[in-house]
Amino acid sequence: MSKGLQWMCIFACLCGASVARAAQFQGQVTFNGMPLPGATITATQGSKTVTLSADENGYYTFADLADGSWKIEISMQGFTKLEQTMVIAPNSPTIRWEMKLLPAAEMLAQVKVVQAQAAPVVAPPPVSKKDASKTQTAAAPEPQRPAEDAPQASNDGLLINGSVNNAATSQYTLSPAFGNSRNGGKGLYTGGFAVILNNSALDARSYALGGVTSAKPAYSDVTTVLTLGGPIRIPHLMPRGPNFFVAYEWTRDSTGTTLTGLVPTTAQRAEALPGSGVTPIDPVALYLLSKYPLANVASTSNYNYQVPVLNSTHQDAMQSRLDKTIGNKNQIYGRFAFENSRSNQINLFGFVDKTEVLGLNSSVNWQHRFSSRLFLTLGFEFSRQRTHITPFFAGRENVSGGIGGNGATNDSANWGPPTLSFSSGISGLSDGQSAFNRNRTDGGTASASWYRVHHNFTFGGDFRREEFNYLAQQNARGSFTFDGSATGISDFADFLEGKAKTSSIAYGNADKYFRQSVYDAFFTDDWRVTPEFTLNAGIRWEYGAPMTELKGRIVNLNLAQGFATASAVCGSAHPNCPTGAGLPSSLIRPDRLGIEPRVGISWRPIPGSTLVIRGGYGVYDDTSVYESTALAMAQQSPISTNLSLNYSTCPSLFDVAFTQCNSIAPDPFAVDPDFRVGYAQTWQLSAQRDLPASMQATVTYSGVKGTRGVQEFLPNTYANGAANPCPSCPLGFVYRTSNGNSEREAGSVQLRRRLRNGLTASLLYTYSKSIDDDAILGGQGAVSTGVNSQSSANARIAQDWRHPEAERSLSTFDQRHLLNFQLQYTTGQGIGGGTLLTGWKGKAFKEWTVLTRITAGSGLPETPVYLATVPGTSVTGTIRPDRTAASIYSGPTGHALNAAAYAGPASGQWGNAGRDSIKGPNQFSLDGSLARVFRLNNRWNLDIRVDASNLFNHVVFSSWNTTLQPFTNPSTALASNPLFGLPAGANSMRSLQLTTRVRF
Repeated sequence: MSKGLQWMCIFACLCGASVARAAQFQGQVTFNGMPLPGATITATQGSKTVTLSADENGYYTFADLADGSWKIEISMQGFTKLEQTMVIAPNSPTIRWEMKLLPAAEMLAQVKVVQAQAAPVVAPPPVSKKDASKTQTAAAPEPQRPAEDAPQASNDGLLINGSVNNAATSQYTLSPAFGNSRNGGKGLYTGGFAVILNNSALDARSYALGGVTSAKPAYSDVTTVLTLGGPIRIPHLMPRGPNFFVAYEWTRDSTGTTLTGLVPTTAQRAEALPGSGVTPIDPVALYLLSKYPLANVASTSNYNYQVPVLNSTHQDAMQSRLDKTIGNKNQIYGRFAFENSRSNQINLFGFVDKTEVLGLNSSVNWQHRFSSRLFLTLGFEFSRQRTHITPFFAGRENVSGGIGGNGATNDSANWGPPTLSFSSGISGLSDGQSAFNRNRTDGGTASASWYRVHHNFTFGGDFRREEFNYLAQQNARGSFTFDGSATGISDFADFLEGKAKTSSIAYGNADKYFRQSVYDAFFTDDWRVTPEFTLNAGIRWEYGAPMTELKGRIVNLNLAQGFATASAVCGSAHPNCPTGAGLPSSLIRPDRLGIEPRVGISWRPIPGSTLVIRGGYGVYDDTSVYESTALAMAQQSPISTNLSLNYSTCPSLFDVAFTQCNSIAPDPFAVDPDFRVGYAQTWQLSAQRDLPASMQATVTYSGVKGTRGVQEFLPNTYANGAANPCPSCPLGFVYRTSNGNSEREAGSVQLRRRLRNGLTASLLYTYSKSIDDDAILGGQGAVSTGVNSQSSANARIAQDWRHPEAERSLSTFDQRHLLNFQLQYTTGQGIGGGTLLTGWKGKAFKEWTVLTRITAGSGLPETPVYLATVPGTSVTGTIRPDRTAASIYSGPTGHALNAAAYAGPASGQWGNAGRDSIKGPNQFSLDGSLARVFRLNNRWNLDIRVDASNLFNHVVFSSWNTTLQPFTNPSTALASNPLFGLPAGANSMRSLQLTTRVRF
């Protein structure tokens, strides 16, 4: 191997992984409500650490933190250190940190340590055992400097070298400024301008599941970011105005990808030609067949069609904040942000759906200081989001009306084709669903903080009024499923004759106005019991009222015991739907018992040791389940049309499916009127200790137990081949309860090397296991290509309604093994922070930061699906096959799974294959970045960074196709979906991104 190639390999290994797009994170540090300049703020994520100081108004801004979880530490001499782990994301709110003085004894001990380290003596003065027990443990002190190099200690010992308190107390300290030396009035302002570039020439071609190389779409991505902050000062009018910060982001983004699917073959299309001998051919089927493209991949591949597409997104976003201190006891601060995005999404058939989102978010807060120990904060928040989805056929071509369909075809927004689903894996025909939704939240908050001796009490409450306004139909164009049972030949033959196995439609009541009120109250005590032990304990009460519809247009079922009878009940009076049944207008009884105790500890069992034990326990409620429930209750009979039929009881031809069949049944949804809000109990215990060579080890055990999770099943249903046990009982509706449970336990070991000589690294291994029988939490896993969206949603419904607990299995997010490794190196750094090279070589070589990140994990569970219809319903996707003795993973060439490992369920029995019993493809990624800061002068900096994702262009599949085609007729064996066991998708290939940022 040549030396050049060796260096290229070394550089490639180091430049591994992409850092997420930077997000801005800002806050203010105060003491007794007043700004606290000079405080040190440290942000840590894995082995990456960023440190800066608060300015003269206590403000700080991290301009380029990567999105994700960061540990934030606020420290200052004489004050208690604050620590909190936070999730950083675009438009993160401004955080206010209130510092607290150390107790007198601890402050004195800390001062003695500072004086001992600063004094020009060879050895520090002895510290008594009593003082040592009161001093927080720190890292081993650095070797003593020569006397002439030591910072000069102040008379009182409280001044901190280089801080705002002492300015320049020695020849080695900084000038009296914040962050860097700034002259004149312009130094009061900070800002920057960034450009993020990406081009298709730098990215690899998307992986093609069809096996044929496709053209790569050409695109360029540009994102610009502009930031500016500082005081607003107008001479003679506003000499001491408020401080402001504004950030604006302009994005024009395109994403090229290759879509792959299965379309009708040439032989299948020939069956639809005159004289083919196949009769009768339904004219509606011919019309819909014309919307399918011709196959363009050789028949050697099971995927016979692929096409490169280019999706685009245009986004404008702005966030700002403003704060003003009034006198010595009052402060007002607030923020305002907006985001406007317009995107085009192209599907396999070339249909382009457009989505526009406009979001506004603002808040204002007032803080009053009654005394040095008591503070009151009041706030108000307002947010609004509008989402408008325009399908491809809206106002363009009335496909649904052209086939004689029913529903809302008179509305041009719903002119698209019906949703077609084929059990053989043929890609379902459809475009997007029209929607115009507006959501709004108004909220108020009040909290107070009271500091007393070793206790920090915080108490308060919040109120939110939430509005969800929808203008959308559920299924206005209808859905049709074909499985070959009508003709006994194939699902495509059924399609040509217009004989769907099941049909469904839902329209009417398009405008829905949901309302919900959410309340909470809390009390927390942060108690420093001893210098080595801190206890944080509190309790929270949270109540989210069940959602109501502004006009009472929601429906539930009043069910007799054992589901023997069912009758509709509405939220308001309706000619065909009475109210009552002892239910409120929400049709769900409220659950006000949201008591959430929480406790956390931090303990140094050995004074003076680096060993720290941390632990915590808490209970958290989930009130978000009401929205999806209310949506399902609003779109059903008798206030809207919601119908379904099965071919076994009515020939479901396209043009007469919902008009000339006497066996049409309403397809309702019902929820337990005593539905309870689910909650999760979480606990964690960790031990952390420093090791030699700048190493640190952390061992963590954590667990989560979910209770009252969502479950769904189909009452009174029975397996294929079995007799109906209760012909008079209501059938065909989905019932939602809150009897689900879940558990997750995880153990992790982290080994971290602190930044030293320019090198820092982190290795984290996590072993976990998650199980559940919760329909929403665990779900059904990846649903394969060719299954329509309705079947995907049905996948969470329990197979056997009498035994929903039998669904208990691995969760879809159960990743047994996960390894994260991160390495960062900054060139030119020697021992003690000096440079290894001098002169022009040193200037060119130093301060390059190389980051690589490797993530490797085991595959996620997936569920085998036997795409048969549940008797008496229009539901598909809930039944699983039987397991055979054959190996699951010994599939034919090119297939990861073996269809012979499964067979159709025995007559009259449900399938015995377990939910989430297939292991998905293993996951791996190697990402990285290369960056440098060029210091143009004492005020201006230029940042250059190149990010790379999937640097080695390694193909990683996201999931397998796990759908099995059912019997074509009872005398045949299980007919396997030709796509079964093939990859259902692939992760992104190599991508490069260049970021340039100018800061001042």
